[in-house]
Amino acid sequence: MTASFTQGPSDPTVQPVPASVVEQVDAADTTLSNPKRAVISIGSNLGNRLETLQGAIDALEDTPGVRIKAVSPVYETEPWGVEPGSQPSYYNAVVVLKTTLPPSSLLERAHAVEEAFNRVRDQRWGPRTLDVDIVAYADVVSADPRLTLPHPRAHERAFVLVPWHDVDPDAQLPGRGAVAELLGAVPRDGVEARKDLELRLPE
Repeated sequence: MTASFTQGPSDPTVQPVPASVVEQVDAADTTLSNPKRAVISIGSNLGNRLETLQGAIDALEDTPGVRIKAVSPVYETEPWGVEPGSQPSYYNAVVVLKTTLPPSSLLERAHAVEEAFNRVRDQRWGPRTLDVDIVAYADVVSADPRLTLPHPRAHERAFVLVPWHDVDPDAQLPGRGAVAELLGAVPRDGVEARKDLELRLPE
């Protein structure tokens, strides 16, 4: 685990990862051959949102070739791209992981996790039980229409940048620059820290 994760960001509301957990995660990494670092954004605005996000984290950890390294605090956010008040608010978080899966396989797993939580894809920016997006994969920059990397709208979404910055203040969005600088250029309206809620690293 990198130093930024073990030391934790300066925000006192972000709890540092216990040293014992760091040791366990790093020990588990010995089962991965040449793992790549990936950043995943998860969100839910239907049903039991917190339980769904935790379930998604656990499902990702249960994936062969995937190890969860860090989980951000929870943020409550206004839905993106729709009229205010037309949908319930989202719970959003960011997960940093290491994986030996190629991007295409990680995407397939992300879709499988969404489907396990009854994600319905009948409306763009519609309400959903679970949204699992690959924000970045190593330093890959790709215009593949099936999986554009990094996520084409990550640089303008505070609900992605804020929690990502929480767990990795020095993060870089490939092709776009430092997350800290990108964050300074986007409004944070409608992105509220939920200090009463917590997602846990899988044991």
